[in-house]
Amino acid sequence: MARTPGEPTATELEVLKALWALGPATIRQLTDRLYPGGGAAQYATIQKLLERLEDKSCVRRSRRERVNVYAASVDRSKMIAQRLRDTARALCAGSMTPLLTQLVEDSDLGPEELRSLRALVESRARRRGR
Repeated sequence: MARTPGEPTATELEVLKALWALGPATIRQLTDRLYPGGGAAQYATIQKLLERLEDKSCVRRSRRERVNVYAASVDRSKMIAQRLRDTARALCAGSMTPLLTQLVEDSDLGPEELRSLRALVESRARRRGR
């Protein structure tokens, strides 16, 4: 499936995942997380990835005590939802049912996860008056 121009690449997504986990972080903190023991080349790589993510409006930069601090400006759950909708459109004529069915069937869900999914489905059905 083709990626849209503003969508993060796989490598940029790793930086976003680190920001979602860490919260606002400096280039050094991200480099240490993504490239433990990394040096100047890895620092420069993270800096360039952050510049690209900023251009795509996926991160925002602020300055604290002479240091740039980056934070994700896209919500993880919203990105997941958008990617699932895109996948459903591309593979399932827009229907989420085949996509979700496949995910549940292919996953080794435990009893608690299944209970949680049932509760979610029942809650959504009640809200929609079904």
